[in-house]
Amino acid sequence: MIALDPAIEAEAERLLRSLMHVECDPRGRKWNLDTCREIAPLTLEINRLKREKNAVILTHSYVEPEIVYGVGDFKGDSYYLSLMARESAADIILFAGVVFMAETAKILSPGATVIVPDRGSGCSLADSITGEDVRRLKQLHPEAAVVCYINSTAEVKAECDVCVTSGNVYDIVAQLPEQKILFVPDRLMADNVRDELKRRGVRKEIISSDGTCIVHEEFEVAQITQARAQFPGLKVVSHPECTPEVAAASDFVGSTGAMMKYVKETTAPYFLMLTECGLVGRLEVENAAKHFIGGCRLCPYMKLNSLEKIRDALRAPRPEQLVTLDENLRQRAARCIERMFELTPKAG
Repeated sequence: MIALDPAIEAEAERLLRSLMHVECDPRGRKWNLDTCREIAPLTLEINRLKREKNAVILTHSYVEPEIVYGVGDFKGDSYYLSLMARESAADIILFAGVVFMAETAKILSPGATVIVPDRGSGCSLADSITGEDVRRLKQLHPEAAVVCYINSTAEVKAECDVCVTSGNVYDIVAQLPEQKILFVPDRLMADNVRDELKRRGVRKEIISSDGTCIVHEEFEVAQITQARAQFPGLKVVSHPECTPEVAAASDFVGSTGAMMKYVKETTAPYFLMLTECGLVGRLEVENAAKHFIGGCRLCPYMKLNSLEKIRDALRAPRPEQLVTLDENLRQRAARCIERMFELTPKAG
């Protein structure tokens, strides 16, 4: 009989307490003690490297569950992780998410070394527009307030008046004194903002660029109709990056964090989550008594993150894994993000 390493065994048992609840796994894995033993050496090494190097790992809810629950220090949506980056005293911030998120961490914590595990982890929204594109749009609409969704590059943020997330977009746009709003880069979110502000009685002219999220744009009303017929009492939860038609057919529309709060506080026999599958994995862990039916989609960029890449990046980051920004551009982008913090309603 092979003797088991006590440290690995203890780590595997720690991992299992969370991962055993994950059914929505993109690789089709079933988390048991054996699969947790396989990754335990990696998570032990990563957590040791964090302590040695004064590093923190920010994990977006869309990355795989073994990252979120194995090595993540903070897990959540873009707004929460931006706050954690801003408040961090770590020497190293590793962002398990996508590149624009790591750029945001560098904007807000310029003294830290910021690492992204895979430089190819882009975003269809962030990649749909450049700073030069924004400058051209501003020339066409000089009287407009320029609002960028956080899913944008640092150079785009540097050209904008205020940044927003899916959790604060309605309240921030409603507060702006300008009647005309130039919203980049998400066309579908702009449509949903337009509809929601009209419902609130707020008059704004919203002009958008043409980016979309390759995950959320794919959901359709027919999927909701079919699920409601099959699962009576179902609650449908979607993201404002979805089409307005999907949003209108949903029971709740909100940011990643707001969706988690809604599920936690809502009693229903079933939930259909029209978002990225990583969030469903988190919901399964943190709401183990609730039932989630299929429907989520994978973000190929988020799934480029892995424990192996995180370990290697902490050991010795390659030049392309280090996030660097021109200081003038960083300061301009920081003003855009700081205005978001100023205009975001405080809870309580």
